[in-house]
Order: sequence, then structure tokens, then C-alpha cells
Amino acid sequence: MLHATAVAIDGNGVLISGPSGSGKSDLALRLIDRGAKLVSDDAVAVFIDQDMPVLSAAPNIETLLEIRGIGIQTVPFIVSAPLRLVVELTEKIDRMPARHTDSVIAGFNVPSTNLAPFETSAAIKLEYALRSVVDADRWPMARSEIATPESNKI
Repeated sequence: MLHATAVAIDGNGVLISGPSGSGKSDLALRLIDRGAKLVSDDAVAVFIDQDMPVLSAAPNIETLLEIRGIGIQTVPFIVSAPLRLVVELTEKIDRMPARHTDSVIAGFNVPSTNLAPFETSAAIKLEYALRSVVDADRWPMARSEIATPESNKI
């Protein structure tokens, strides 16, 4: 179980990570407005299915998203989605980041990127980051299958 928010875009799971109050739910809300489906808000279960990490909702919070200033709301959701991208929310963004970066989730190196969550273009940037991972056919890889010492760990 991870303290994060997860959405699915065209069936691809995106894990949005950051500290409390960093904008995870707010970014998810903007993505949902653009057609994404909520997987889980605030607590995300990760399980392995057919050698792939899969995101799902924590028990009792399916369909629920906290909208700051409004309260807990029911939103469009999906039960689970294969993890394709990790987005770490931060205010410090490299102008030209490294070509491929990974985060370690449930023993898998998962493609990852950093985003400033409250930028007007944050949702669009996340969609472009996901598209670049999908277009490059990059998938999470079990740590035992690769030898890359440079990874973030979540």
C-alpha cells in the first residue's frame, strides 16, 4: 500500500506520488476532467499480476476523490490498471531532464518523471510523459532483470 494517487489514462496506470498537500488529488481531478479514470486517491494498492505491477484502490475508498474545499466526491473510476508511469510531484523541475529515469515500485523499475503539480499545463505534461513511455514501448521491469544502479525508490 502506497500513500499516493493513481489514475488510468487509456488503460495505462499512472502513480502520482508526493507528500500530503502536494497536489496529488488536484492533478488527478484535472486528469479526470480530461478523460482519465480514478484508480485510487490517497492510498494505492500495488499487486503483481502476470509479472507486472498493477494499481488498484485501497478497500473502502473505491470511486472516492478528495476535492480540497469541496469534500469527498464520487468520480469516474476503474478497478485496476497496469502501472506504466510514476509521477513525483515537486517544485524543482529540470529544464531538460535525463532521457530515462526510473522509480522502484514493488520490486520493479518503473519509468518516472517529475512534475510541478500546480502549473496550468501539469495534466497535459503528464499525458505527454505517459505517451512517450507508451510510444517507446517502455514497461516496468523486475529489478532482478536489470542492472541499473541509478533509480529513485518509493
